[in-house]
Amino acid sequence: MSARVPLVLVHGNPENATVWGPLLAELRRDDAFALSPPGFGVPAPDGFAATVDGYREWLVARLEQFREPVDLVGHDWGGAHVVQVAMERPDLIRSWASDALGLYAPDYVWHQRAQVWQQEGPGEESVKEIFGGSLEQRLAVVAGLGMTGPTAERVAASMDDGMGQAVLTLLRSAAQPVMAEAGRRLANTRQRPGLALIASNDIGQASGTPAQHRAAAEASGAEIAELADVGHWWPVESPRPVARALTAFWSRLGG
Repeated sequence: MSARVPLVLVHGNPENATVWGPLLAELRRDDAFALSPPGFGVPAPDGFAATVDGYREWLVARLEQFREPVDLVGHDWGGAHVVQVAMERPDLIRSWASDALGLYAPDYVWHQRAQVWQQEGPGEESVKEIFGGSLEQRLAVVAGLGMTGPTAERVAASMDDGMGQAVLTLLRSAAQPVMAEAGRRLANTRQRPGLALIASNDIGQASGTPAQHRAAAEASGAEIAELADVGHWWPVESPRPVARALTAFWSRLGG
C-alpha cells in the first residue's frame, strides 16, 4: 500500500488547532498537520503582517517545508487562506477543500460584525469586548457563536488581545473590493482538484450565501459537497458528513 498524501488543516477565527480533533477522529487520521495562523491559537511573531497577503505567504512558507504536495483543507478564514494558495502556488498541493469560497464571489458583502471590525474605533471596541473579557465572558461569546463542549472551552481559553488585533488587521486588509478582485483569479485554482464545502445550516452565512459559494465553485472548477444539517462550526459540531465528503473526494484523485 502506498503512503498517504500528507493532510494539512488550517482553521479560522476565533479558533485554535483543537477544533480539528472531532474531524480527525472521524477520518481516523493521527498523521495530519494542523496549522494555526499566527495570532489565532499561537502568538504572531514580531513584524508579522496579519493581512490577506501575509497569511498567504505564511501558509506558502509552511507548505514549502513538505517534501511532496499535500491535501489542504481549510475552515472559515483558514478556508480563505487555502484558496489563496490554490490560486498562487498549486504546485504545493495535490488537492484543496474550503468552506469559504463564497468570500471570493464578486457580489460578496462582509457580514455586520466584520464591517464593524473594519472601522477605526468601533472595531477596537468590539474586539476588546469579544477577545479581552474574562474567561467566563469569552465562553459566553463562543457559546453565542454556536460552539459547545470541551473544544469550545479550549477555543475560549485561547482568545486574547493578540487574536483581537490580528482580527482587526486581517479584516481591514480584506475590505472590499479586495476579495472581489482576488476572486477574479479563481480560475487559477483549476490546476488542482478542489472541493467546495457548503454547510446548509450556516445561518450567519459569514463566508457567503449558498448561491455565492456555488458561483465561486463554478469559477474555480471545484466539486461541490452540499452538507445537509451542517452549520458553520462543523469541525466541532458536525464532522461526520464532512469526513465522508472529504474521503469520497480524495478517493477520486489519482496518484
